Amino acid sequence: MIKVQRWTILVILIGHFTAAFAALGMPPFFALILEQSLHNEDIYLAGWLYGLPILFTALSSPMWGYLADRVGKRAMLLRAQLGLAASFLLAGFADTTAQFVVALILQGVLGGTFGASNAYLASVLRGRSLMRSLTLMQGSARAALISAPVVLGLFIEMASPIELYRYLAILPLLSALLIWHLPALRAVTREHQTKVQQRCSRPALTATQIYFIQFIFVFATVITFPYFIAFAQQDAFALSASFAGFLFGLPHLVYLLCARPLSFWFGEHRLRATLSFALLLLAITQLAQSQVSSVNELIGWRVLMGLAMTLVFIVLHGSIAAVVDAGNAGKTMGWFESSSKWGGVFAAVAAGFAVQLAGLTAPFIVGAACAVLTLCILFVLSLPLRREAAAEG
Repeated sequence: MIKVQRWTILVILIGHFTAAFAALGMPPFFALILEQSLHNEDIYLAGWLYGLPILFTALSSPMWGYLADRVGKRAMLLRAQLGLAASFLLAGFADTTAQFVVALILQGVLGGTFGASNAYLASVLRGRSLMRSLTLMQGSARAALISAPVVLGLFIEMASPIELYRYLAILPLLSALLIWHLPALRAVTREHQTKVQQRCSRPALTATQIYFIQFIFVFATVITFPYFIAFAQQDAFALSASFAGFLFGLPHLVYLLCARPLSFWFGEHRLRATLSFALLLLAITQLAQSQVSSVNELIGWRVLMGLAMTLVFIVLHGSIAAVVDAGNAGKTMGWFESSSKWGGVFAAVAAGFAVQLAGLTAPFIVGAACAVLTLCILFVLSLPLRREAAAEG
């Protein structure tokens, strides 16, 4: 049974990494695709194109989640991989900007591998095993975010950069073949679902609270992403583009190195306390980055920011593992992914306004304010529990 679970987790991780590798690796080259492949000089469109798949994933994930609970988790996971393959092929053969836009929209609507993968895992795993698997899933996305632009950059100098999408379409097709051999999960009866819920203690956070906290957390971190390279290359630091890129990926590298060992200590007990500490640390590191005067200081605060992000993700994964079961896995994970994507969409828009109004340090200040706001909301949510504990005492 353990070997079957390990094989299942491995297949899901491979499938998600290959999907994220293509989906996250190509956007940095959108400006090049517009100029060289689509012969469009409106380079500003690259930022808009970057947000299109995210927006439509946010819109469609809840719908696919509801269908997963009715049709089956494996069927929706296969749909996501095949949908990505189809959208990548359409993008690879696009001759105009309009065709490329349609391909990106379809990527967002038909994709959603993160939510589909998590829904399948939530149907075969429970508790600590599920929490650690979700942490690994987040790690696969971070690994793709770091490695894909580097690897794809080696192949992007083709006759037409957009053609790379044609070859990337092979990756989700191979993943679909592996997923096809996973067991189709049988439906969970309402009676069994009720028994499972009765055996579970009350979770630290409700599903709605988890979605809301994740939305603000993603907003608080992603708002610092779009202009970080420009921030790091200011005259005060004078960093090369490659080293600035390394600093951008440093928090994600911290996650890859620390998430698994930290998940053995956090994510199951004292979730609210851990989350409060992590949000406070996140706010401090973001404020500090807006005021740094040396590269060494920036490196140190980026590492601590990565630690804070890692702890928040672990707590979110532990919290969602406590409220999900096989009967509602599709709906729960669909909204879990959607809340994350909406946070990214709003953050991308807000970053532009913040920089325009107050300069390159503004996103860090806004991000810190959002982390503090989340901390305050968490404190308010904990008040009823404190009253109940005082009454019982």
